[in-house]
Amino acid sequence: MSATPAESLPPPDLMPERLYTLPELRYPLSLNVGEALLDANAGGDHATRPAIHTATGTITYADLARRVNRLCHGLRALGLDRQHRVLLRLPNAPDFIVAYLACQKLGIVTVGTMPLLRARELAYIANDADTRAAIVWGGLRDELERAQAHAPALKHLIVAGEPKAGDTTLESLVTGQPERFTAEGTGRDEIAMIAYTSGSTGVPKGCVHDHRDILASADSYARYVLAPSPDDRFGGHPTLAFTFGTGGLLVFPFRFGASTVLSGPFTPESMLETFARHRVTVAFCAPTSYRLMLRVPDMTKRYGLESLRLGVSAAEPLPAATWRDWHEATGVELLDGIGSTEMFHIFISSVRGRVRPGATGVPVPGYDCRVVDETGTECAPGQPGLIAIKGPTGCKYWRKPDRQAEYVRWNAWNVTGDVYVMDEDGFFTYQCRSDDMIVSGGYKIPGPEVEHVLDEHPAVAESAVIAAPDETRGFVVKAYVVLKPDRHPSPGLCGELQDHVKRELAPYKYPRLIEFVSELPRTETGKIQRYRLRQMAT
Repeated sequence: MSATPAESLPPPDLMPERLYTLPELRYPLSLNVGEALLDANAGGDHATRPAIHTATGTITYADLARRVNRLCHGLRALGLDRQHRVLLRLPNAPDFIVAYLACQKLGIVTVGTMPLLRARELAYIANDADTRAAIVWGGLRDELERAQAHAPALKHLIVAGEPKAGDTTLESLVTGQPERFTAEGTGRDEIAMIAYTSGSTGVPKGCVHDHRDILASADSYARYVLAPSPDDRFGGHPTLAFTFGTGGLLVFPFRFGASTVLSGPFTPESMLETFARHRVTVAFCAPTSYRLMLRVPDMTKRYGLESLRLGVSAAEPLPAATWRDWHEATGVELLDGIGSTEMFHIFISSVRGRVRPGATGVPVPGYDCRVVDETGTECAPGQPGLIAIKGPTGCKYWRKPDRQAEYVRWNAWNVTGDVYVMDEDGFFTYQCRSDDMIVSGGYKIPGPEVEHVLDEHPAVAESAVIAAPDETRGFVVKAYVVLKPDRHPSPGLCGELQDHVKRELAPYKYPRLIEFVSELPRTETGKIQRYRLRQMAT
């Protein structure tokens, strides 16, 4: 295999060097994130400290380094090398971390995919990123194999977990390989990973992050907001493929020689059990998850949470009531934050001891955040506007120059599409989204994508999707559906449409509410008036 150059990328240094105001954010020209996160911890007395905790045991930094280095040799023997792109489709298991760090040490670009994605979504990502190989968990292979038929460049599947006869397995690539490997001398602005997000158009966008981006997020947000130590244990439920999880459960603990706790699929009871059994000190969860845990009867009596010192909340706004209920029950502060896949992680956060329930917080050290109008003019305190950010991380879309120009404006200000208000004290409070993105239970769901799939069903004439208020998830997907003349509303048809979306898209995107209507409200020019549908849903 030969590496494909990174075409259609903007210049890597979007942010002028003068913005790197913190000494920790100045990096040498040669920088490898795999070496910085792993090799820095795998020698000397630190080598025997725990890196990963699971239900079945603990992996030390030394053990992890040996397995990562063996995989580096195995991947290179398979023909994979610097700047190739490899898709990762794995649950929150040690093999995800092993694969990620091995690729980074080799200079291979990782393309993480969430386990719930379906074949059509995976095929789009594989083609867009031109991934040559995928490392996939045995239990997650079916959708990827379906996607392979539509992704001709994806030649190699490397199977972790339970294999089938004839598979190239992760274990076979590791077996018999040397335990030492010198990391590639990658540049600080060289691509390390592409993380995919969906926008209001429903077309997934690849967000490029270089080696410096990843460490800068740890050296700004994690260092100054979380103040981690090697004794910390990071835990939570976000998938490692989602940048909220990549940072919170991999990059941040490893950057500071701490450890991560990996657990299975989220349930309120299982998450609380994990916090208690593994003495988690820093939790990463969505607000919905904290609300669900609070509903567990006798939560604090049944589960010992004495080790927990901080909870991080992101992916959707944290209601003041949830903050107060959690603090009253546990004595632990939840730190709300806003980040984005484009920016890698959190850039505005609450601060320990200075939390204002209901407000997101203040800019993370190293970031400049402002509320502006559509022209980029700064709004007065108390006036709503778009949030604009500059800092050590910034949006670099993969092969999407038109979307790049929408997100990065006015001399390198990143504009996420979130509407905020800043008060006189500099605290930022979330208002709404400026587009049709639906945030439900921490998941971002583009309404037009769901509409497109609904409209493919033979019974549907047209549809419109909006966010409907929900006590548990904040918002849920609600679809207004106009049927074709020969079809009639029924509970059975409602379930059929829901199942149709679940088959074609990640299950969390399906419309939990469906209302059949005779027509959709439109403007004189034919545009759907979604604001009227939102009014109907409240």
